[in-house]
Amino acid sequence: MSKEVLDEREFELINIIGKKLGSNQRDLSRYLELSLGQTNMLIRRLIAKGYIRITQLNKRKVQYILTPKGFAEKMRKSIKYTLNTLTAIGLIKEKARKMIAVLYQKGERNFVILGKSDFATLIEMVFKDMELTDYQLTYAEEFPPVDFKGVVFICRENVVIDPLSPVNTIDLIHELSKDNVLMEENV
Repeated sequence: MSKEVLDEREFELINIIGKKLGSNQRDLSRYLELSLGQTNMLIRRLIAKGYIRITQLNKRKVQYILTPKGFAEKMRKSIKYTLNTLTAIGLIKEKARKMIAVLYQKGERNFVILGKSDFATLIEMVFKDMELTDYQLTYAEEFPPVDFKGVVFICRENVVIDPLSPVNTIDLIHELSKDNVLMEENV
């Protein structure tokens, strides 16, 4: 690994130090869920790379501080993570839009979103962005009755679908996770 590239644990340690969550190595090792030895090794590696420095407060106490280089790397990685997240959200919205468009073209007009979450809100945004007319979209926490006419979008995890149920059900989390593009990390 190049000396200038941070691995996940190093970046996690930079974040903890940047937030001033750890006052000593024992605290840092708890936050990282690593042994004291592993934490010490990470600290020494980050010092050698120039991302953090140690200030001696007294005989027994030190302070870990991000250097300008460490702060810049923290910001760079945070921005990169945010951009990757926004790209993934765009891909999810586009795939959901295509699924909804196909259902709408087939005559579906009654839609239920099962589960209230950020993901469910994203699906609702897709409907609004599409500017469809004459459709109904509702939220539910439970499956609609078996005589329900429409499509149920599952937007939460761990929902068991009865394979014998006549209700048209689409597990969006499962469907969208099939798309390899969404699973790739945009590096």
